[in-house]
Amino acid sequence: MDTAIVRPGINPQAGSSRGLSRLLLPAFAATMFMGPVAPAFSAVGIDIEIAPPPARVIVAPPPRPGFVWAPGYYRWDGHRHVWVDGHFIRERRGLHWVPEHWDEHHGRYHFVPGHWERG
Repeated sequence: MDTAIVRPGINPQAGSSRGLSRLLLPAFAATMFMGPVAPAFSAVGIDIEIAPPPARVIVAPPPRPGFVWAPGYYRWDGHRHVWVDGHFIRERRGLHWVPEHWDEHHGRYHFVPGHWERG
């Protein structure tokens, strides 16, 4: 008659999952503490066949020291163009703000996010 050897605290079936959890838990915790790493803008790479409406004519507010005015623009929400109001952003010395805009090329419209350029 065969006798099974039982050792307290050792479960051969749970050993592989315990080892896996020892690897996954620290990796999961590390990603939670890293925070988001995606860029702040979400419209990169948008190409559509629907032209945006003409930009709204809005009088920009008076300048604020240390800030630049980023004018409003139309963003694409997956179904239609939606107006985004202009806002102030902190200036960056030696750089100028290039506002968000749409470039047309052969009947397709490509969204270009706002960005800073030297000069």
